[in-house]
Amino acid sequence: MQKDLSPILLFVYNRPQQTRKTLESLAKNTLADQSTLYIFSDGPADVEDLGNVSRIDEVRQLITEKKWCKEVVIYNSEKNKGLATSIIEGVTEKVNQYGKVIVLEDDLVTARGFLEYMNASLERYQLENRVMHISGFQFPIRVNPDHSAFFLPITSSWGWGTWKRAWDRFDPECIGYEKLKTDDDLRKKFDLNGTFLYSKMIIDQMETKNIDSWAIRWYWAVFKHNGLSLVPDKSLVLNNGYGKGATHTKGRNPFKIEFDADYYVSSLPDKISVNEQHFLSLQNLYKKLYPAKISLVGRIIRKIRREIHAMLDRD
Repeated sequence: MQKDLSPILLFVYNRPQQTRKTLESLAKNTLADQSTLYIFSDGPADVEDLGNVSRIDEVRQLITEKKWCKEVVIYNSEKNKGLATSIIEGVTEKVNQYGKVIVLEDDLVTARGFLEYMNASLERYQLENRVMHISGFQFPIRVNPDHSAFFLPITSSWGWGTWKRAWDRFDPECIGYEKLKTDDDLRKKFDLNGTFLYSKMIIDQMETKNIDSWAIRWYWAVFKHNGLSLVPDKSLVLNNGYGKGATHTKGRNPFKIEFDADYYVSSLPDKISVNEQHFLSLQNLYKKLYPAKISLVGRIIRKIRREIHAMLDRD
């Protein structure tokens, strides 16, 4: 493995149990004992919420408990930045410093081969401009795992990496997103051929502020520049953060995977193009998970269009 290992950025808040699992699995990774780990600990949103402050303090004691990697550097924020701002600021600072980063959150358990896969991929495709994102997570789609990886036109926020050349294209203002409201073909493509309403997410992000997501804005940047994500044929990341204590994932995890803590990836693709078979499997997964939602919205959109056309015809 190359000597120039990527720094690992871990963003934590107020979940000590999940954070411990994240750190313990990371410490078991091949290359952990050769890597530098930066931990960004967000501050309390309400200092009067003593229970939350106590959990944050517990997390901060935990992250200093042992040497999880070769070197651990901790940033404790006195104020609450929120996950989106924390990640945008942290990734921007470190990717500008090192040229590449590996990013984790406090509810992710990684397989032993996660760091090896991420570092090998970041080195292999560092000069391939179309490759903008390395994902450690794999959706539960039909793939016969053989310790390899392939490309998809979709990002994932559950354990990922990128380079400065790609992150420089990240635009928090999402210039041009408005086209998704008027260009049917563009919207359908952004929504993975109409199987999931990513377009609604980005419109909510930019216009209603009902959500505060760095991830949908990062997907827009990758999509806008025709970028690709490398994904393993079997997930190297397990999200165990769904539930009542979560900030953004309070429901049930829709992506139930068979997680193998000892899994590794040993083969990376030479051809940089979408694996159409696996992309179709992903679309079928979304159709299965969200059929009624897409169908209802589709009917509403079609009804609005008919009414608009009818008014134009009367004019």
